Amino acid sequence: MKMKWVLFTMFLTVATVLSGCEPLLVLDPKGPQAEAQAHDIMFSIWMMSGVVIVVFAILIFILIKYRASKQSEDYEPPHIEGNHIVEAICVGIPIIIVVILSIVSVRSNYEVEAIPVKYEDQKPLVVYASSSNWKWHFSYPEENIETVNYLYIPANRPIEFRLYSYGPITSFWIPQLGGQKYAMSDMVTTLFLAADGEGEYDGRNANFSGAGFAQNTFQVTSMSQANFDDWVKEVHETAKPLTKEKFEELLKPGHLGRSTYNGTHLEFSPAPEHHGMSDMSDMPGMSDSHNQESHEESEHSHH
Repeated sequence: MKMKWVLFTMFLTVATVLSGCEPLLVLDPKGPQAEAQAHDIMFSIWMMSGVVIVVFAILIFILIKYRASKQSEDYEPPHIEGNHIVEAICVGIPIIIVVILSIVSVRSNYEVEAIPVKYEDQKPLVVYASSSNWKWHFSYPEENIETVNYLYIPANRPIEFRLYSYGPITSFWIPQLGGQKYAMSDMVTTLFLAADGEGEYDGRNANFSGAGFAQNTFQVTSMSQANFDDWVKEVHETAKPLTKEKFEELLKPGHLGRSTYNGTHLEFSPAPEHHGMSDMSDMPGMSDSHNQESHEESEHSHH
């Protein structure tokens, strides 16, 4: 009886604490890529929970049914050979679970690597996202502006992030818009995201990269296309130009607040060779014309 009350008290305490918690960001998606990943996470959780419940139920049954009895000390249980049915269940069920999770994971990987669902017919906004110790630099080659530690994007439009690093390997992650992807110093990797509505989202480096890793964060704001265009126009009218000397100063290790510049560092410090686009021609939603267009934009940025 005491054990029942202990378990009930523990359950009530956990339920009370969790009821006051905000939802996990990865389970509060604001874009199609993040929504697909949230569904996969919940599917995996429910499947693993089912396995745990069944295993514990069998364990409790075994403990009760075969608990210590008043047999004599010299009692020896009868010898039992292997049971083919039990062995098939023990081996077959894990194989089925692995196959199901593998199918879900492969399908999801193809889905999140392509242009987000519902946005295949739109031209993505290209943003070069580069990291340094311990800052994020966002270059808009088409708009010819650059920001540090904050990102403005139009809602309901696909964003094509081209990721690389001016220091150690980092991981670009906006939990409510999609999964993380590595940014490396010798190549550009591509990540497609989209926000289904206006709002503010937290972004960060999800890969340990030294002493300032914890503050290697940025803020994302999605807005209407009209507001985004107004912001671009305002930047051109008010922001100072980004010079090579200023950019080299920004690359020095340390933390900075937000800053905005007219022009991008791509003019004097182009991104590394662009990898990954040719490999994505097989992805759903990726057309040959888009691949060629992205390649031409990348070449234009390098010159």
